[in-house]
Amino acid sequence: MAWTWQKKILLTCFLGILLSSGGRASDDEEITITSEEVVEKEEEVEEVVYTTPKQIENAHVMETFDDSIAFEKNWVRSQAKKEGVDDDIAKYNGVWVLEGAEKMPLTGDRGLVLKSKAKHAAISVPLKKPFYFTDKPLVVQYEVNLQNGQDCGGSYIKLLSTKDDGTDLNNFNDKTPYTIMFGPDKCGNDFKLHFIFRHFNPLSGEVEEKHAKRPRDKFEEAFKDKKPHLYTLVVRPDNTYDISVDQEVINTGNLLEDFSPPVNPPKEISDPDDFMPKDWDEKEKIPDPEATKPEDWDEDAAVQIPDPAAVKPNGWLDEEPEMVADPTAEKPEDWDDEMDGEWEPALINNPVCAEAPGCGEWKAAMIDNPGYKGKWRPPMIDNPNYRGKWKPRNIPNPNYFEDLEPFKMRPIGAVGIELWSMSDNILFDNLIVTDSINDAYQLAAETFDLKIMKLEKGQTTLWAKILKLFNHKPVAWVLYLMYILVPCATLLYCLGKWAYKVGVFRRIINYSNKNPWLYGIYVLLVAIPVVLIIVCCCAESKDSKDAKKKKTDEPTEDDPHGEEEEATGEKAEEEPAGNEESTAAANEEASENVESLAAKDAEEKEEQIEEGGEEQEDEAKSDKEEAKSDKEDAKSDKEDAKSDKEEVK
Repeated sequence: MAWTWQKKILLTCFLGILLSSGGRASDDEEITITSEEVVEKEEEVEEVVYTTPKQIENAHVMETFDDSIAFEKNWVRSQAKKEGVDDDIAKYNGVWVLEGAEKMPLTGDRGLVLKSKAKHAAISVPLKKPFYFTDKPLVVQYEVNLQNGQDCGGSYIKLLSTKDDGTDLNNFNDKTPYTIMFGPDKCGNDFKLHFIFRHFNPLSGEVEEKHAKRPRDKFEEAFKDKKPHLYTLVVRPDNTYDISVDQEVINTGNLLEDFSPPVNPPKEISDPDDFMPKDWDEKEKIPDPEATKPEDWDEDAAVQIPDPAAVKPNGWLDEEPEMVADPTAEKPEDWDDEMDGEWEPALINNPVCAEAPGCGEWKAAMIDNPGYKGKWRPPMIDNPNYRGKWKPRNIPNPNYFEDLEPFKMRPIGAVGIELWSMSDNILFDNLIVTDSINDAYQLAAETFDLKIMKLEKGQTTLWAKILKLFNHKPVAWVLYLMYILVPCATLLYCLGKWAYKVGVFRRIINYSNKNPWLYGIYVLLVAIPVVLIIVCCCAESKDSKDAKKKKTDEPTEDDPHGEEEEATGEKAEEEPAGNEESTAAANEEASENVESLAAKDAEEKEEQIEEGGEEQEDEAKSDKEEAKSDKEDAKSDKEDAKSDKEEVK
């Protein structure tokens, strides 16, 4: 039974699976070793020394979460209930703990971790001193590590507003007034980095939320890579602000210009009581009222008509039907005319029509009707009564006010984290609220930079081990190349055979013959990959040439021993070959010279081995073995010379 091309593709996939399992089976031992080496390297990465940073005196609050006693003393877990939801989920009962990161933590470093998901959680800490928006910038910085990624939820913080009677942090909830909300948030494919400040309306006395524009740069990776990220907000007295992620600015703007809704309302608004007059004409074009339909315009003409030039082919069988009943068809035995209806044999192509141009009633081919013009419409002309698009008139905005210093917000008295997230193990660390960007830089250098340094070392180690596995085990490259090339080659063969069967190649060749320049492109498509492979795989670098010279006995320009050997050889050739005894003596002398030279070479190579260091250990071993073999060769030459001398005597 002939195989179809679909079955061949299935065979290709099966071969690929076999090659994949074989290649992996042969490297199981190496992979195990690599994992152990990575663990050992992680122990080496522990050399990144971390010590808890000292408290910055000017900071309004600074928290590294390393001191559990100070944490329990200063931080307050909310006991509130969320309004407007069922009692089962109204409580703020999310679990907060202090612990280290799950992935390559710094020794002694801990963070505040939200351990629960799908629960309301709130925790806060009062500032050592309130922050007043006067003549110094506000700098807020903290770390977030989404250790299990983020499905739907936030990891932002709130800078809580001060109150005359104080803020009750035990009842901290979503309704607690805040001055600024800042941090990442995600749900589905909507990635946000919030910067929201609450602005006081001097006319109405209401507080409105102002949302910053979206960052110009994408930062979606922070929600997926399960690594720590540093978020920094700087708001200055001149109303400018910067937002940074991992110490790279991704959003800048002005409080007066880049927030929605804007801080200041417009001076004028559209009059809500103004309406468009009835005689107002907004149409720019109208049909020409003086235009008339031409007399020869036939709106009923067909789009297509039979080709008048068409002629019925000779031999057309008008009396023969195109389909006839199958004479070999038989009525099934279980056919019931009452239940199934009258049985009719299946129809097949009329065999008489196979050798004729056609059968049945002949009809001329249809062509486009040259007299077809479609429905007539008068042309459009400019509207003489056009008055433009109507819009209501503007009137002074009764709610207008102008605040040129939105930086002067409500003072900040505490920092709170109030979340509901579908992800757990969200780690917060190294929080600081200050009025100096240098304080934030200093804290980041002592904490976040060390974490990134350790993670980069660990990543470099893993990648280096993978490269080492392949570079020291060429069989792995061969197996994986076979895994890729063999299925691809088989698939191309099957597709090529199918293409040849349906005539694709013949069409390409015919088209290429009409356009010969295509052959040049075909040659380039084949030649460029071949040349690149040859250059990358076969080119010999300068270092390889030098290494090759080190492992050969060929004399070089700076090789004095090679010159001595050549001189010795020339001297031996100039001596007459008539006296066998002198020849034997010369051989003995030459062997002694070779032995002494080999010994010197061996000593020099051993000195080079000692100076070479661990990086040349493999090369040194091979050189030592060659030196040893040189000594043995010289010794055997000396013994041969002695035996020749004894034979001459």
